[in-house]
Order: sequence, then structure tokens, then C-alpha cells
Amino acid sequence: MSQHNSSLVSGTRTLRAVCLAILALTLFASTALALSSPNIPLDSPVYSYLEKLAGFGLVRSDVAGIKPFSRAEAARLLLEAEWNMEAGSGSGDLAFARTILAELRRKIPREAALYREPDTAPAVDVNPMSSARVRYVYLDGKPRSYERPVHDPGDDGVFGIGSGLRPANPYPSPVQQHGTEGTPLMENNEGIVYRDGHNVEVRFSAEASLGSVASALVEPQLSYSREGDGATVKLVKGYLKIGGGGAELEVGRDANWLGLGSRGAVTLTNNARNFDLVKLSSPEPILLKYVGALKYAFIGSRFDTTVTDGEERRPWFLGAKLSVKPVENFEIGINYGKQFAGPGVDNSFGDFVRGIFGGTSSDNTNNLAGVEMRLRLPKLRNTELYGEFSGEDSASFWPIVESYVAGVYIPRLTASGRDDLRFEFFKGNNILYTNSTFPGGYLYKGMPIGHSQGGAVIEFYLRYSHWFSVRNNLALEFFRTDRGHEGRVTVDAAGRFDPNGVMQAIEKKHAGRVSWSLPVHGDLDMNLLYGIEKVENVDLVAGEDRTNQLFKAEVRYRY
Repeated sequence: MSQHNSSLVSGTRTLRAVCLAILALTLFASTALALSSPNIPLDSPVYSYLEKLAGFGLVRSDVAGIKPFSRAEAARLLLEAEWNMEAGSGSGDLAFARTILAELRRKIPREAALYREPDTAPAVDVNPMSSARVRYVYLDGKPRSYERPVHDPGDDGVFGIGSGLRPANPYPSPVQQHGTEGTPLMENNEGIVYRDGHNVEVRFSAEASLGSVASALVEPQLSYSREGDGATVKLVKGYLKIGGGGAELEVGRDANWLGLGSRGAVTLTNNARNFDLVKLSSPEPILLKYVGALKYAFIGSRFDTTVTDGEERRPWFLGAKLSVKPVENFEIGINYGKQFAGPGVDNSFGDFVRGIFGGTSSDNTNNLAGVEMRLRLPKLRNTELYGEFSGEDSASFWPIVESYVAGVYIPRLTASGRDDLRFEFFKGNNILYTNSTFPGGYLYKGMPIGHSQGGAVIEFYLRYSHWFSVRNNLALEFFRTDRGHEGRVTVDAAGRFDPNGVMQAIEKKHAGRVSWSLPVHGDLDMNLLYGIEKVENVDLVAGEDRTNQLFKAEVRYRY
């Protein structure tokens, strides 16, 4: 047997042993007092409710860097807030806080009732329509293309300080960025793309539970686009979960978000289509002596086959996240995303190990890793400061090719807590989401799996919202995005690198959105959204300007 094949066999055996250990751990954990439950959609108002309760000082043990939350985790935080309310904790308009608690119980009735006594769960529980959504979108505009050559200056330092971790100007020709925006003014939409004109989408969720041990969900979608593929049916989500509490195994198709950012995160968001995955995680924090509260997630998947510049690739994907709260008001996390192996690259196990940290010219991987922190300030009405620092690769262990997310969230802009404000900043490196081993980039189905705005970007995001009641919320958003501010090169008329061509322009986008959520009747809510943006120098072409508009109207049932 060749050394190469021996390495593959050894790696397969090791991977098999790890999977068996994970399965045993998960099955063992499921016998403990834990409740298996489906996940809460990433665009559900439940997350806003929990953030608002934290602003009142009623939720303190939340770990925000790993989403989605399971319904059992939301129930845990709900019970914590209710206990703190009864104990006389909290500040602000606590009558408003009580309405949020009541609405949360309506959103997660099974988990709120069973969380403290999971052994009383029915042997079999089926809900053929746990939630539903009907959405209409009218789009007047076209998405931006992220296809462009970009200059990589090299000569990296760490945290923007120093130099020399890579040679200066390491590539004789520019690096090629790939991808698309998807839908203007509708980012982080699980890869669902709306076309110019009228679009209609209907989806619903069906759930089933086996005692407290296992749960399952399927969420089909029927969509229609006059200018697209007509009527289509697809499975947006569908998964089986075993276990809960400190160890849960999930197999199927689902959305994930690794990061503290609200507008975006560098490593993994729900911007692209949901992966088919195997996931091991702790839906609820694990309390460790001398460490604090800890949550983790390991995600394994495989991307589709792509051919870029004649090179075929179909890499595996590994996402990992560890979040720790050593004290009540401080959270720190480590993010990791990795593309590796597949057709056209060295698939030896030894090369995979060398590529764990990157920094070599011969490994078969594309790595993205970083750290993040969140600090809550109780004396400033529980204002939160958060930030993420990520490197696209590494040299001598140090992360290089740096990108950043930083933000501040004020959950109680006014004393009552009915007004909140968020500001978020994103800076994507020139060559963020590009790679020479995998020329298609850090993308899935043509869209970035991290931040929706891609690389070579600076963006400022501001959001203000006012709560008339728990189900009646008005939000105003503003975006300022510059793309191509660094790494510009000369191109020909087709946008390809040309030393004798014209210099790329800086693309500038100013956008605003207004969103209004309000109750309709019973468990039905409505959300209306209007957005408009002016894009100057579209796709980095001087003088090419465009105005995009989007209107969305949707009715939700128990969403």
C-alpha cells in the first residue's frame, strides 16, 4: 500500500473513531435531564425578546456567539428572567418586560412547560404546523456582482501592526474575487434570491419529538418568481436532533451563525443557502469550575462541485466555535472555518493536519479563524460592546489577512426600554474569502457563507427601533458601504485585469430601510419592509450608478 493511501486509511479510521466517540457522548448526554427541541429561526423575534430582557437586567447567562438557539435554551433563559423578575431584579419598564415574558411563553409553549421536568414529555409528540410564513417581495433592481480582480499587497503584520509575515506584493497578478450579492436590500436570507419584479414565497414547519430524547423538523418552501425559475419547491430546513443540554447531535439541513455581529459575521452566517450537515453542539451552556459557562459547536458539511479557471473543486467544510463566559458580563469566543480536501488537491491526512493552522504553501486547506469578545455594562443600562477579529490565513501561527466586526448595542436607549440602538462596523480584507487552493472562494451556491458584503469592504450600519408593544415594533436602518477602497487594479471593458486598462472605481452604497412588525389576529403577525439604496460606480465601474428598491409584506404564524 502506498504511503498516500496509508495516510488516507489512517485518517479515515481516526475520523470514524472520533464520530463514534461523539455519538456515544451525545447518546449518553441524552439520558441526563435535558430536553431535545428544534431550533429557533435566525430571523425570529424571539432573539429580539431575549436581547430586550437582557437590557432590563433579567437575562444574564446568555451566550450570544453561537446561533441558532434551541427552543430549550430559549426556555432556560425565559425561566431565568421570570425568576429574576420575581426576586425583584431588573430595571426600566418592568410592566413591558412582563409582556415580553408572556409572549415568549406563547412562542415556545412545549419547552417552557417541560424544561424543568423533561422526563414528563409525551412519548411521541407531533405538530404538523408549528409555524408558517407567507411572504411577498417586489424588487426593482439588480444584485451587485462580487467578481473582480484585486491587488494583494502582502507584507502583513498582526492587528495592523508590523509587517513581514508574508512577502510584500507576493503575487505577480491580482487575486480574483467571486460571488454575488444575491438580493439587494435582503441579506442573510438563507440563500433565497428574489428576482426583479414580483416574488411570492410560502413555507411552513412541521415538528415531531420522541420524549425528551430526540426532535425533528422539516420546513418546505414553495416559491414563485415571474422573472426567475417560475414555481419551485425545495426543502429549506430538515433535520433530526438527538440529545440536548451539554451535548446534541444534529443531522440534516439547517442554518447557522457563528459570531457576535447582528448585521454580519466573518466566519459563518445564514447569508448563503443552508448546508447539509452533521453538527455536534451544546445548545445550553456547560458550567465548568475555574472556566465559567461554555458553549461549543462543530459543523461538518461538503460543498458542491465548482469549476473555476478550469480547476474542479468539491471541498469538505468544517466550522467550529467555542464561547466562554468566565463572568456574567463578559463573553469571549474562538471562531474557525475550514475548506479542505476533495478533487484536485492533496488529500493525504498529514497534509490536512499541516493545514489546520495554515501558513504553508503546500497544505490542502483554506482556513479562516478569529477571536471575539462581548462586554455588557450594567451601569450603562446593560449596553453591550462587541467585536470580532479574524484572519483569512496564518503565518507562524499568527492570523493574517485581517478582517473586523465591531459594534455597540444599547438595549435601553430610553429608561423605559422601549427604544434601542445598534451601530456596527465591518472591514473586510482585500482578499477575504479568496484562496488559491480553492479558487471558487469561501462561498456556497455563489454567495459568501460569512459576511454578506464580501471582501475589500468598509461598512457602517445603524439601526434604531421603537417598541409600541411587544408585537408592535418600528425599526429604521441606514447603511454606508464602500467596496474596492483598497486593492484597486486596472481592468479592461469586461472587468478583467489589464495593465493597460482603466483603474477600478470605488463602489459606494447608501441605503435605508424601514420595517414595521405588528399583530394581526391571534397568533398571526405582519411585517412590512421598504428599502431603497443608491449605488455609485456599480461593480467598480466609474459612472455606472443604480437605484434599487425593495418592498416586502409577510404574514407569520407562531414564527
